[in-house]
Amino acid sequence: MNLGALRDEIVYVKNYMDVQYFAEIGIGSPPQHFAVVFDTASSNLWVPSSKCIFSIACYLRSKYRSRLSTTYTKIGNRSKIPFGTRSVRGFFSQDNVKVGSSVINQQVFTEVTREGFFTFLSARYDGVLGLGFQDVAAERVTPVWYNMLLQRIVTQPIFSLWLNRDPKSRFGGEILFGGVDSTHFRGQHTYVPVAQNGYWEIEIGDVVIGNNSTGLCKGGCPAIVDTGTSFLAGPTTILTQINHAIGAEGFVSMECKTVFSNYGNMIWENLVSGLQPERICHRIGICTRNGTFDVSHVKEKMEARSSKLEKLPNDESGLCSFCEMTVFWMQVELRKETTKEKTFEYVNQLCEKLPDPQGKSYINCDVFSLPHITITIGNKPFPLSPDQYLIRVEDNHDTRCLSGFTALDVHPRRPLWVLGDVFLRAYHTVFDFGNLQVGFAESA
Repeated sequence: MNLGALRDEIVYVKNYMDVQYFAEIGIGSPPQHFAVVFDTASSNLWVPSSKCIFSIACYLRSKYRSRLSTTYTKIGNRSKIPFGTRSVRGFFSQDNVKVGSSVINQQVFTEVTREGFFTFLSARYDGVLGLGFQDVAAERVTPVWYNMLLQRIVTQPIFSLWLNRDPKSRFGGEILFGGVDSTHFRGQHTYVPVAQNGYWEIEIGDVVIGNNSTGLCKGGCPAIVDTGTSFLAGPTTILTQINHAIGAEGFVSMECKTVFSNYGNMIWENLVSGLQPERICHRIGICTRNGTFDVSHVKEKMEARSSKLEKLPNDESGLCSFCEMTVFWMQVELRKETTKEKTFEYVNQLCEKLPDPQGKSYINCDVFSLPHITITIGNKPFPLSPDQYLIRVEDNHDTRCLSGFTALDVHPRRPLWVLGDVFLRAYHTVFDFGNLQVGFAESA
């Protein structure tokens, strides 16, 4: 047992091309080693099982073999854990888990027997160690982080994260359980409260492109701080504006242009007349619902096209979403007193900059020509420079740049953001479990 052995625990992580961060843990006695993502948006620990024989992805991973461990305890209950847009399945087991130099005794985890091949085809890790809250853990099992506190392994109920920008460095970053490493940040942390039980969710304010406010989150938007997501994700409405500003080449949406060309004048006239923006698309006959602002169907529409499903040209929900985005974009320009001609030109350009079906957009690697993108947290601006939001990838000995922003539409009424590794590389982050708050300071 670790009773009385209070201290901090440092875990060094590896950086794979700025898109995957993972570290090694051990399970069992003697320890069987696994590369896992430390994920603040989930709460379970899972690794592939030796009994995973029908999933091709398992053959590419290290597998847990219970018969080789002297501290294994059988549980056997079935387990299903959401992961991204899919899930992994298996059964619960119990064994000792080594994190850093510390051993967590009798930790319940999932032996995965089914995992999607395409989900993990390019993954350099074996499994996931969730650092989220027990409220969202499958079957409410006690997470590893909780047991580190219960077994008195760490000094304080906090952990902090620093990610290294240099993918060629020996260390890709570090997670410090029980403390904060002052060598990895500048100034003071800005703390904001956790807004929802179950997730490391905070509220962000205005999102600014260069010196121009997008206006969507001035009243506050929820944002999940997610160490398991590579990009900075946000609603399609805003990500399209960002793509336009930084010159990203994305998915050309004919539906968007169709709505704009057929209904642009009516939308403009209704806005100028003072009609509530959220009612315009219903009034002109595109949306059947009235008074809601929902762009969540846009992503589904793109994914359907990318998977070559039958196109539904009269799909009301998709056209409605494009109409609502057009209303929002026009409303922003009207507030700036932009002329109708320039507004229409701008909206047409935005239609061309909708993200591609996979949510990725390529961008010019010339950082000097690109604007800063700023997110407001705790009434303080947190800017991202072009060098920070570009992801450089090697493609046949040629360097290409990906936009670090990707579209994610999951919430029907309040635009949801995910502050992934693109943001977390720029800002050292403290997850204060004791006071239910998250702190950000400039990384050093």
